[in-house]
Amino acid sequence: MRFLIVLAATLALAGPVTGACKPGIVSLRGDFGQADIRVELAETLESQSNGLKFRESMPRFSGMLFVFPTPKRAVFWMQDTPLPLDMIFADESGLISRIHKMAIPFSLDHIDGGSGVLAVLEVNGGLTDKLGLKPGDQMRHPAFQRNQVWSCE
Repeated sequence: MRFLIVLAATLALAGPVTGACKPGIVSLRGDFGQADIRVELAETLESQSNGLKFRESMPRFSGMLFVFPTPKRAVFWMQDTPLPLDMIFADESGLISRIHKMAIPFSLDHIDGGSGVLAVLEVNGGLTDKLGLKPGDQMRHPAFQRNQVWSCE
């Protein structure tokens, strides 16, 4: 019985997407299928500066979505961040351009997502490998309003 409850909860969080986009959900799509990630939004300079600093845990299918006003070169680091993270960089259409896997906690090394980045999704380290996510896969969220590769409708 416990297995069925855990399975139902996992499917509810990572199951197929139905309906329109929601601000608190990022949907991912690729050869692996589809998955939903519950997100906190980091849209202001303050929330982007703080990010996931000092967080010691995060639910499995959760993360933080950094959304920039316009596409730019996105460079991150892990100062004061105790969780290993995967960082998923996407252009303004929602196309995943780069994935940095297992960022080292507390590292001051720069993680360069390249230019033309509109959004960065941070998730628990190792999740992108578990899903089979790769560059060229797609991200769906209301932040990608122009030239979406995967429409919210």
